[in-house]
Amino acid sequence: MPVHPRGNRKLIQAINRSAVLNVIKTHGPISRTEVAKRTGLSAATVSGITANLIDNGLILEKEVGDSSGGRRPILLVLNPHGGFVVGLKLAENRITGALTDLEANVIVKLTRELRDHQIDQVVNTIEQIVNHFLSEGNILEEQFLGVGIGLAGIIDSAAGTLRYSPIFGWHDIPLGELLESKLQVPIYIDNDVNTLTITEQWFGKGQGIDNFLTITIGRGVGMGIVVNGQIYHGGKGGAGEFGHTVVEPDGQLCECGKRGCLETYVADPALMRLAGEAIKRQEISGKIGTMDDLLEKARFGDPGAVRIFTRAGEVLGLGVSNLINVLSPDLIIISGEGVRAGDLLFNPMYESIERNVMTDLASDTEVQIDAWDDDAWARGAAGLVLRQLFESPISSGRLE
Repeated sequence: MPVHPRGNRKLIQAINRSAVLNVIKTHGPISRTEVAKRTGLSAATVSGITANLIDNGLILEKEVGDSSGGRRPILLVLNPHGGFVVGLKLAENRITGALTDLEANVIVKLTRELRDHQIDQVVNTIEQIVNHFLSEGNILEEQFLGVGIGLAGIIDSAAGTLRYSPIFGWHDIPLGELLESKLQVPIYIDNDVNTLTITEQWFGKGQGIDNFLTITIGRGVGMGIVVNGQIYHGGKGGAGEFGHTVVEPDGQLCECGKRGCLETYVADPALMRLAGEAIKRQEISGKIGTMDDLLEKARFGDPGAVRIFTRAGEVLGLGVSNLINVLSPDLIIISGEGVRAGDLLFNPMYESIERNVMTDLASDTEVQIDAWDDDAWARGAAGLVLRQLFESPISSGRLE
């Protein structure tokens, strides 16, 4: 019999533990016998792992199942309060945060204004928010699993380094290291759209789907990519800049410095710019100060306002069509603040997709609109930590 190095035994134990925990999360209440069937592990291995998970408070023996004549099995379920995480979304002028349980349910939330973009001030503000959550939630040190942070930009998530932030103007900031030295807990950082995608994968519409995309629309346009069950970051963390794919080479100047980016036709600032131009041409009457004003006019049938959303939907549909033609995902989830436009945006989008997707691919991809709430960004960031709990070390790259 071969003798395995200790490191290999520890890795196998970690893989088995994550497999058992994930099966209980996904299929619970579930018996130990069924866990063994689904994981392919022996009954003795499952028994040992579940005993450890119970001791650590991560799962519970909740109730007895139906009997087929013998002893009725004890069923296992995830203990939502077996651990807690903090998720933070860093925006230009605020930090939105949430304390969640192991099922990504929000327990405490807050929004804190962010007036100073100096890195030390931002780190101090994050520290204050985390300490507030731990105090408000009465969270014990051993129950606190870590902090997830999502923000716009190019991020090396493996290193915890923010390579570039267009909002803060930061370059090559070791944000994870700075926060870990303050908080003494694991810190996980990723692009904010990737954080939403991870949460969709583990707790939302993406559960059980190996190939899907999450597109967000609102202040900008972003995308998270899941390929073969794994988040795709690209070579150095820059994948997913869907908003900066060019749809009109000589079009509107974008904040990124290029012209004709999809974002300049679909994002909220673009729609407000187009509304201002339409007012000057007297195609829209009255004043429009906010996106809600523009939406209200369109919903009441103002032709100029309707045309703005129609054009935006057509351009978005063209971009989505190209994604389907190139990647052929099983599912595309569209979310973000911009989904509040509803049929004004999505009816023309669906029509554009129908016109532009290759016929043989059109039926292969389902496009779903995900209802939006204010907690979504923070829950997404919390998902960075929760993923570490449920994902196999092989999938996550945690092979030490």
